[in-house]
Amino acid sequence: MDPFADTLRRLREAFSAGRTRPAEFRAAQLRGLGRFLQEHKQLLRDALAQDLHKAAFEADISELIMCQNEVDLALKNLPTWMKDEPVAKNLLTQMGSAFIRKEPFGLALIIGPWNYPVNLTLVPLVGALAAGNCVVLKPSEISKSTEKVLAEVLPQYLDQDPRSSPNLGRIISDKHFQRLRGLLGCGRVAIGGQSDESERYIAPTVLVDVEETEPVMQEEIFGPILPIVNVRSLDEAIDFINRREKPLALYAFSNNKQVVNQILDRTSSGSFGGNEGFIYLTLTSLPLGGVGNSGMGRYHGKFSFDTFSHHRACLLSHPGLEKLNEIRYPPYTNSKEQLVSWALGSQSCTLL
Repeated sequence: MDPFADTLRRLREAFSAGRTRPAEFRAAQLRGLGRFLQEHKQLLRDALAQDLHKAAFEADISELIMCQNEVDLALKNLPTWMKDEPVAKNLLTQMGSAFIRKEPFGLALIIGPWNYPVNLTLVPLVGALAAGNCVVLKPSEISKSTEKVLAEVLPQYLDQDPRSSPNLGRIISDKHFQRLRGLLGCGRVAIGGQSDESERYIAPTVLVDVEETEPVMQEEIFGPILPIVNVRSLDEAIDFINRREKPLALYAFSNNKQVVNQILDRTSSGSFGGNEGFIYLTLTSLPLGGVGNSGMGRYHGKFSFDTFSHHRACLLSHPGLEKLNEIRYPPYTNSKEQLVSWALGSQSCTLL
């Protein structure tokens, strides 16, 4: 397959899936670009010096500061820029709504020139990202040092197509690839769904309209597939959880703290995260383990030690205190019974 055609196809699929449209996504890309400019200022200065013999002062003034200012301006004003813009109406349209909506074009190609190889490449990139487009960035091949920095370092700070991203793993084996690809037939694919057997690649995928009885709801997935099941209420969601075997982990996300607490109180699972993913794994103070069908035992920190230790019950008595033990032996009397009852009762004193 033509690599350029394949890249274009994947970018168009990403745009069609709506990944670049949310304001949060656009802002994240702009912040990444800002970090790139801040963290690699000297690297860019050196590249400009090698290509154009630009002094550091000139590089800052004519290239780097201008790019950073564009990023800062876009981040500050992005919500306003994205808002629908009301326009004047005539008498015939007074009851209607007239406005201008700013929509991304889709896929943008930015070709950078050699004379200002950072400025004239990244300033248009700011606008394209802020507008919600997917972007193919082509730095000038004449300014070779700058091209190398932009081609090799900048992508680490921006969201790439999942297939080419170094942050997305691959399926462990052909067997599991086939298993996961079979699950893509459950429900309806809302996002993702692409796969490549030669690379054991499956795109991050969201499935909707999934039935409880479908295979994706009957087994552990261990892959980039998220099935969504709609429920009408919190009670129905909790009942959905409790009708099944207890899960290894349960995550509850809500702006309402009471909702999270209700799910915690009314369900059982190996671990629980409220508005958190599996960050609890980083705490050695918390045990990791299942309950019921999701597993037995627990580990991490001292919990690992305790799991692999037999907790042997021991009691040692001093032989010189045997006279005190006579109250435990026959013949039993009322006074002995009262004394033993008092000694065993919760009101008696315990010395550790």
